[in-house]
Amino acid sequence: MSGFVEKPEPLQVPGLVHLHTGKVRELYQNEAGDLVMVASDRISAFDWVLPTEIPDKGRVLTQLSLWWFDQLADLVPNHVLSTDLPAGAPADWAGRTLVCKSLQMVPVEAVARGYLTGSGLVEYQESRTVCGLALPEGLVDGSELPAPIFTPATKAEVGEHDENVSYEEVARQVGADTAARLRQATLAVYTRGRDIARDRGIILADTKFEFGFEGEDLVLADEVLTPDSSRFWPADQWQPGRAQPSYDKQYVRDWLTSPESGWDRKSEQPPPPLPEQVVTATRAKYVEAYERLTGTSWS
Repeated sequence: MSGFVEKPEPLQVPGLVHLHTGKVRELYQNEAGDLVMVASDRISAFDWVLPTEIPDKGRVLTQLSLWWFDQLADLVPNHVLSTDLPAGAPADWAGRTLVCKSLQMVPVEAVARGYLTGSGLVEYQESRTVCGLALPEGLVDGSELPAPIFTPATKAEVGEHDENVSYEEVARQVGADTAARLRQATLAVYTRGRDIARDRGIILADTKFEFGFEGEDLVLADEVLTPDSSRFWPADQWQPGRAQPSYDKQYVRDWLTSPESGWDRKSEQPPPPLPEQVVTATRAKYVEAYERLTGTSWS
């Protein structure tokens, strides 16, 4: 049992049709057929969308994605048409809303890994592989890989796990040509992001992208290289062989699994609301990631 602790009712806006409520985003369609993505301040952990929001989180994700789209524009086109607020939209949507192209989405999470951790580490410990790709002996949690690897996953519904799959399975599902283009684009974008982050004292351990087609063109969609879609580690604290400090939901995960929360992750009970100190610390991590990566202050 997982999903939303309290599923929100989407706001109805004249001229927009609500299509979907995701973990973080509300998706609408305007009268021109374009998609309108609104990033909320919701946060998820352990496949639950929590009842407590993190102030400014949706704006940080949106503004950081826009910054990255600019850094990546010569590598791959993106889906953003406008950041203008739709007519009749509430003022709170400002800074968290993107009007985007409606694409034929590729039903694959395009994951790139430059370091070993998370589900990749679990598979490696069992078989010395990640998504069927053989890796050297002797790697530990946080080890840098010899080269970045493409480790795709199936897309899961809210409350379910993405499932790692092999490249061959992706080729079977979407065709060999699309799979090859997806792998090439994913690794190119990861490498650019890794190098930019490294120059700012941050390790981009792994990340996931979503792509879609506009005609024959492969287009980068959704969010990109944010703390929600990526593992960012402070480079000066990197120490293979242990879990790394990170710019993401770590405060939330740590509190939920601590005795203080009183929550049993293995139970079917939903997690409790977050205390103020966890909310404040988590917001600070998102803002710090934005500021360090972009070189501009958050206001």
